[in-house]
Amino acid sequence: MVLSVQVRRFLLSGVLATAVHFAVALAMIETAHAEPAIANAVAFTVATAFSYVINTLWSFGSSIDGRTLARFVTVQLLGVVLAAAVSGTVDWLGGHYIVGIICVPVFVTPVTYTLHRLWTYRPRVQT
Repeated sequence: MVLSVQVRRFLLSGVLATAVHFAVALAMIETAHAEPAIANAVAFTVATAFSYVINTLWSFGSSIDGRTLARFVTVQLLGVVLAAAVSGTVDWLGGHYIVGIICVPVFVTPVTYTLHRLWTYRPRVQT
């Protein structure tokens, strides 16, 4: 299976955003002695901002503006709900939590990519 340049960039952007999240959370916990929940909330916010910028400019070749930002955040929030639903379903079915963790990117990534491609970064209709 050959993935388009856009899909490969989207996937790499996700890996980089995850690394940003990890680095920020770790730094806050280890150096600032922040509570893990607070550190992860801040790290999630920073990683989401990073993800928005890199996906907007690099993955989708769009411009940073209020419209794409609002749509990006909406899709990301939907992704959080979907992640909880996927892992909750695996748990409800009696699966190990590791299976749920593995299933989250398998199910959530294609949905968020598709929504970003078709809605977040959809070109504006000129009237």
